[in-house]
Amino acid sequence: MTVERTLILCKPDAVRRNLVGEIIARIERRGYVITAMHMMQLDGERARRHYAEHEGKPFFDELVTFITSAPLVAMAVEGEGAIEGCRQLAGATNPLQAAPGSIRADFAQSIGRNLIHASDAAASAARELDIFFKDSDYVSRRHDVERSRT
Repeated sequence: MTVERTLILCKPDAVRRNLVGEIIARIERRGYVITAMHMMQLDGERARRHYAEHEGKPFFDELVTFITSAPLVAMAVEGEGAIEGCRQLAGATNPLQAAPGSIRADFAQSIGRNLIHASDAAASAARELDIFFKDSDYVSRRHDVERSRT
């Protein structure tokens, strides 16, 4: 399996409910490494770029409104199989359908308030990471990624 980089967002509901530490702990316990992280108030332009694939859908405006409603925490996460692994950690979008033990199954309240975003594929991870981070934001932690494999 190859080392991948993915985007994780602790959405405004996770920040409001003080669940960011729990989410980070689960990511790190799984052996993934956080190589960049920002707490930020997302502006509408970035939010629309992030949710571009949903533009024109009836829920698009609601997504943008929610993600810009309060601060979020954006993270670049690396490790073997990080994209799919972080998606499993997050759980299904609908918390009622999320696997037991996933973040959404354990803590999310609804589809619209589901705490976390995890990129769904390598192409979307690359596109999304570029929205939130510039090259100088990343800290090299390759040794940590290598060590987490053992």
